[in-house]
Amino acid sequence: MASEEEGPPEGPLPEVEGLLPSPFPLSRSRSSSLSSTGSGGRAHLRQRVAQLMACVEDVSSGDEEVQEEVSRTLDEAFLLCGRKTRHRDRKGRPLRLHLVTWNVGTASPPPEVTSLLHLNSPEPSVDLYVIGLQEVNSKIVTFLSDMAFDDPWSSFFMAVLSPLGFVRVSSIRMQGLLLLVFTKQAHLPFIRDIRSQFTRTGLYGYWGNKGGVTTRMSLYGHSVCFLNCHLPAHMENTEQRLDDFEHILDMQQFDGESIPGVMDHDIVFWFGDLNFRIEDYGLHFIRESINKNRFSLLWEKDQLNMAKKREAILQEFSEGPLKFKPTYKFDLYSNEYDTRGQKMFILFNGKKRKPAWTDRILWRVKHLLPQESEAREEEEEEADSAISVSLKSYVSHMSYGISDHKPVTGTFELEMKTLVSDPLVKIRPVGNWTAEQDAMVSYSTAPDFQSSAWDWIGLYKVTFKHPNDYVMYAWVQDNEISSGDEAKQVYLGAEELPVSGGEFLLGYFSNQMQSLVGLSQSFQIQPNRTLPEKDPFWDGIEETEKPCNEKAPCDF
Repeated sequence: MASEEEGPPEGPLPEVEGLLPSPFPLSRSRSSSLSSTGSGGRAHLRQRVAQLMACVEDVSSGDEEVQEEVSRTLDEAFLLCGRKTRHRDRKGRPLRLHLVTWNVGTASPPPEVTSLLHLNSPEPSVDLYVIGLQEVNSKIVTFLSDMAFDDPWSSFFMAVLSPLGFVRVSSIRMQGLLLLVFTKQAHLPFIRDIRSQFTRTGLYGYWGNKGGVTTRMSLYGHSVCFLNCHLPAHMENTEQRLDDFEHILDMQQFDGESIPGVMDHDIVFWFGDLNFRIEDYGLHFIRESINKNRFSLLWEKDQLNMAKKREAILQEFSEGPLKFKPTYKFDLYSNEYDTRGQKMFILFNGKKRKPAWTDRILWRVKHLLPQESEAREEEEEEADSAISVSLKSYVSHMSYGISDHKPVTGTFELEMKTLVSDPLVKIRPVGNWTAEQDAMVSYSTAPDFQSSAWDWIGLYKVTFKHPNDYVMYAWVQDNEISSGDEAKQVYLGAEELPVSGGEFLLGYFSNQMQSLVGLSQSFQIQPNRTLPEKDPFWDGIEETEKPCNEKAPCDF
């Protein structure tokens, strides 16, 4: 047993499809005679079934060969129908991902982020939030404090999202780079194998003001990787930006994983302050094009678009159309582009910056090579593991002025066949719980689950913020009191239970997968009624101001 202190564009855009052909094709003549989705097709099928029933009635009871043939044909029809039904149900509703990238310029969080996170959007609700920040304040005192406690930005987003049922599943910080991943509680048991990496590229790899931070995970059995980058600045450094990006991809390897590198994942999201600029055009032409909303005049001279025409690795990535104003460089708390006067200082050029789309979101869906496709053909017919990514919105948010960059968001729908449908651990409280008595937890594991001596079970408030935000926890193996073929039980002492009771849930944390692999339904803990009632007279009065008693004797 351990206590808390000891704990460890507007409108839909074209889709990027990777769908496999149906493993259960109908013949050409049959498909041409039926509408697969229309009511006419269904009516035709009903007519054929009625004809079949009439035929069955006409079959002689002694004609066993005909009966057997009809039965075998019906079995095949039922099997086909069952497979198609499972295919539809397993696919289910697409997962909705909202991704934010923002160079915050060392500023503190704004008063609110409602529009940034689409919290009042009439669109379907978000399942996953991925937030990538650059230039988070990393002065030495602030950075050391953030290492010991949650940094202000993490705390801010947790305070906004946890009351809405979101849990932070991953956080990685490298100086000014911060990457946060939040998910709805219902998805927690199906997000596994979470790993993070970082790569410094500043000062030839010795300084982390530039570089990339990555979080990878298995999402319902599919591998997904998020890469937040801050690449070198200035117009002339295009090649350096490309070199640094390739260096980050080369360096970020996930030890012990079956998918070792970033580009080996089924889906990759690459975003951040990529710092690509608009070449050739002068300041006046760029600003006039922006003022007239003629952004397409600038696209062909955008350095990232130009690089994609010649760099093979960039051609694998997709991006939505840049139908929003360039996001850099603005005066603070303003929608005016850089209005600084022409000043020159030692080692500093004070000239106005040309606007640029420095802040970007791109994605890539892995396509199998021919040999890989042949090797996995039979497996994928059974697993039906096609993936598609659809970009629903790609916009900037002009109302936020704390930085000289405007934040950019992309909203995606991920359609993935559910390869994992059951949690690795099923967990529940045993009986009714009261804070006055010891409690029991029952759990069972999937046959392929590998437990560890470092696994633990946590008791959480229903609006918990992250896996370590427990009320109490217990080491699974140390506190195990019974073990059966179907379930095991773990003991929790009453001294650790919350005396005031309330609504809670249980979570099983796997050290190997670095995630909560099992989550119970919420349940009530009754308060401890044996404790003396608190005198309301002393509410709000510090302990040191209260009179002495046997628990706090006076010191004369």
